[in-house]
Formats: sequence, C-alpha cells, structure tokens
Amino acid sequence: MKRRHFLSQCGLIGSSIFSPAFLQALQSQNCYATSPLELKADVVIIGGGLGGCAAALAACRNGATVILTEPTDWIGGQISQQAVPPDEHRWIESFGRTKSYAQLRTLIRSYYKQHYPLTSKAQQIPNLNPGNGSVSRICHEPKVGLAALQSMLAPEISRGQLTLLLNTSPVSANYTGDQVEAVKCHTSGLNKSVTLQGKYFVDASEEGDLLPLTGTEYVLGAESQKETNEPHAPAHANPANIQSFTHCFAIDHLEGEDHTIERPPMYEFWKNHVPPLTPAWSGKILSLDYSYPRTLKPKTLSFVPSGKEAVLPRTKTLNLWRYRRMIDRNNFIPGTYASDITVVNWPQNDYMLGNITDVTPAEREKHLDAAKQLSLSLLYWLQTEAPRPDGQQGWKGLRLRKDIVGTDDGLAKYPYIRESRRIKAELTIKEQDLTLTERTKVMGKDHKPLLAKPFSDSVGIGYYHLDLHPSSGGDNYIDMASVPFQIPLGAMIPQRIENVIPACKNIGTTHISNGCYRLHPVEWSIGEAAGALCARAISKGTTPRMIRNNPQQLEDFQNLLTKQGIELEWSQLS
Repeated sequence: MKRRHFLSQCGLIGSSIFSPAFLQALQSQNCYATSPLELKADVVIIGGGLGGCAAALAACRNGATVILTEPTDWIGGQISQQAVPPDEHRWIESFGRTKSYAQLRTLIRSYYKQHYPLTSKAQQIPNLNPGNGSVSRICHEPKVGLAALQSMLAPEISRGQLTLLLNTSPVSANYTGDQVEAVKCHTSGLNKSVTLQGKYFVDASEEGDLLPLTGTEYVLGAESQKETNEPHAPAHANPANIQSFTHCFAIDHLEGEDHTIERPPMYEFWKNHVPPLTPAWSGKILSLDYSYPRTLKPKTLSFVPSGKEAVLPRTKTLNLWRYRRMIDRNNFIPGTYASDITVVNWPQNDYMLGNITDVTPAEREKHLDAAKQLSLSLLYWLQTEAPRPDGQQGWKGLRLRKDIVGTDDGLAKYPYIRESRRIKAELTIKEQDLTLTERTKVMGKDHKPLLAKPFSDSVGIGYYHLDLHPSSGGDNYIDMASVPFQIPLGAMIPQRIENVIPACKNIGTTHISNGCYRLHPVEWSIGEAAGALCARAISKGTTPRMIRNNPQQLEDFQNLLTKQGIELEWSQLS
C-alpha cells in the first residue's frame, strides 16, 4: 500500500514519526487490516545509533528522503540507549570532528545551560562537562544526548523528509543478485510486518544486522595473521573471538540509606569467577584489581562515592566513581542533587563468556541474561562486600538509577557493543596502518606529526588509541598507542553488493583495527559519510563504487564533504 494512501485512509497525512504507540493506534482503527504496511524512501537506514543519526542527517541534507529504524525507543546508540559518555580524542573541542558532531556536543551543553539549575560558575564554562568524568570532556546523561539528537532530526521529520520507526528491527530482506530491493522489519507490539523499500540501504545497526539478511559478505571475530599480516593477529582465525560487551547502569549514593538490591541469582558464580584469559587476569572479576590494559600487569583501582574522597589515601589510583560520572552535583545549585550520578562501564562488568552475534536465539538470550547478572552482581558486591578505605565493607547507600537509563531493571536499554560484523570491503584497514609502533617504522621517529597510512579516498578522520577489551576467545586487553587516522571510502564499499553501505563499526576493519574505529565521534563520521554517499549516488545517477573508483567523481564528492564541514585530513596537526 502506498504510504500516502495508507496515511490518507487513516486521516494522518503529514505525520512522519511512527512510534510504537502511533502504529498500535493505527492497528486499533483497522487502518490496514488486510495489507502489510509498506513504506518507501530513497535511503533506508537500519539502526538509530550515532552512525544512523548522522547518516540520516547527511542524506536529508543532500536531498534524499530517508526512513530510519531503531530497535529501542531511544535513538542515539552509545550515548543514550547504551548509557556510555563519549570516548573522544584530546583535540575534539577544536578539530578532528565534523561540523555536525560539534553541533551535537554544543546542543548537549546548551540543554544543560537552558534547562538545568547550574551554578553561575558552571554557566560561564564554555566547554561545560556536566559530570566532570575523567573519561570524557562531555560526560552527560543519556536523556540529554537523546534530546539533542531529537532536536537535530526534528526539522527533517517535520517537513516529511525523514520517517522514524522506533522499536523496529529487521527480520529479512529481498534481494536479487547484487541489489537489495526491500527490508522487512518487525515493530514491537505490532502483529504486521513493515516492508521498507529504498534505493540504498544503510547498515547502522550495532551488530551489522543487515549484512547476513542481504547476503553481503562479512567477517566476524578475529582474522589470522596469515590473512592480515598484523603483528597482534592470532595464528588462526576465530570468528567466535569477539570483544566483550557490557550492560551499563547508573548509580548515585545516599549516605545513611540502604538501597541494597535483591541478591542476584548468579551472584555466587560471579563473585568467585576468574576470567579465563591469556595473559591471565589479575584475579576474581568482582574486585578492585584488574589487568592494566597496556602492560597486562595487575593494577588496583579504588571506589569511593562522591563526598567521601577524604577517606582516600593520597595516591594516583583511579577512583571509579569519577571515571564515567555524568552528573557532578557541584555544577548545580546546592540542593539540586543529593549525590553525583555515575555510570558503571568498567572492566568488572565486561562480559567475556560468550557471544550474542551469529548464534542461536537461545544462546543469545543466555549470554544477554548472564551479562545482566554480571552487572547486577557487581552492584550487589559494591553495596555489600567492596572494600572501603575506612576498613568497612560495602556502600549500602548506592542506589540504582532506573530513571536515568529508562528501564525497569535499571540496566541500559541495549548492551554496549564493541565489535560488529564487518563487511568484506574493497579496502581493509589493518593494524599496521595506524599504530604508533608501525607508523614510526615507516615515517621515522623524528617525523612530526606521526600520522596513519594516508588514503587518497578519505571521507573523514578520527583518532583513538587502539583499544580492544578482553574477548570471548580468551584474549586479555590488546591496547596500544595509535596515530591520527583517516576513514577511507574503500572500507565502506562492499566487494559485491551495490546498494548496502555500512555506517558504523561494521566497515572494512579487522578485529584489531576495529579497536580504533568503534568510538563515538568516528562512528558519527562514518555515518555522515555514508548518508552523503548514498544521496550523492542518487542525485548524480551513479553508484558508491563508481564514486570511489572514478577520480573525478571522487574529487567532486570529497569537495562536497569538505564544504559540509567534514575534515578529510589532519591538516591542523601539521
């Protein structure tokens, strides 16, 4: 059924947001009792994380109509449904990000300044960090990231160029040869499928969900050293060797109160669990000791809630309370908050005992549940048994902030996914292209600046140290210094399929190089390039592959990106 005809039947012409409540209301009115819902747009984007939102904005900006799906009821991926404050590089306030990503960060800060009772001192801080967390220059609450993204998408939704489908996930696809024709989706609470037709399909999902459904060739897990020649690749390929994922949660601390949760069913297991890793972990996972990522030697952390720092000995030990703190109550008028609020995304709740990608539904559910049990067990341990500097055990005043993450169980709406299916691409980015050690061998130790391997088809830039968390294959951290890098268009072009484009950590990286390309601003940049690429191919009657491989088309596309505020090289480091 044509979209306009469908909306006309229901008396809703002009409506562009399809929330679950909206679709259920249509169902109750029998607006499509005999026909499945079919929608059509130039570009169909599967996944409403940072890459998906950036792709939608770029495609709309360049004249395409867009349908954007999201499996939860919150867009934003890492910064919202996964509750992870941005992991960014040290130049992010000035350069090394796109114009639109800078706008997102500005909107987040503006939201606090316009709607929160900040102190006069905090109001005057140009680069306000609401939580003053040590991991990021802009630690913030998930709902504020959500509000900022909604405001960015609102104009496109209002003029009917963008349709947003929440709580919607892909289940199958129709494709002939190298062309995908449609993707069938399921929306929670709806007993009818939703078929999405488009000219281009962008995979911005957390696990590369569109790749197996469309027959797009992909890699999962670790490649062998023989395949990639990477110094840190294993001798044998292992598709099941995937970085750990994490169920994050938010907490505050109310002194003198008891907010101890019910003892989790798997608590005894996790309390005594020692991660089976090589090189060995430091001991039990529910501990303040862990393997320091760079050296893999045991290192002790601390945990002391805000207001109790005076009991900490004078050391340089990282206090996990401050690590990903999203609300520092000192930024707000006294009385606004009874406590700071911090998010728990630590080594202690990284889940390493199995995968949720390319497994049976039962296996997936088993590991998702066990990962939730790990996070809840960590909280219970912090409340009851964690060592305190004053000699006591546990912080009973720790309160699970369900309202912060918007769920009944207090855990983030979606697990924090570090590694996805990755397309087999025209170009694959490898460890030796971007680590400090390997690039020093090529450029010389005195060369300034040290940069990653240059790519003539660059469509963006990024930087983060190469950060692989412990994996389901038994690897401990793989963590090493990298250098500022580019995003090559070749890594976004599948070897065969013509109209599926990746838009996040599913581009042509390896298991190793993915450790640099999976972070917030890089994902945004990949997504923005993907959306612009699809719109460009449509408007010029060409294809993404031709844009990459025709020198004039590539130059024209790169000039377009530059005009739209996308940096293609690290010129400001020169």
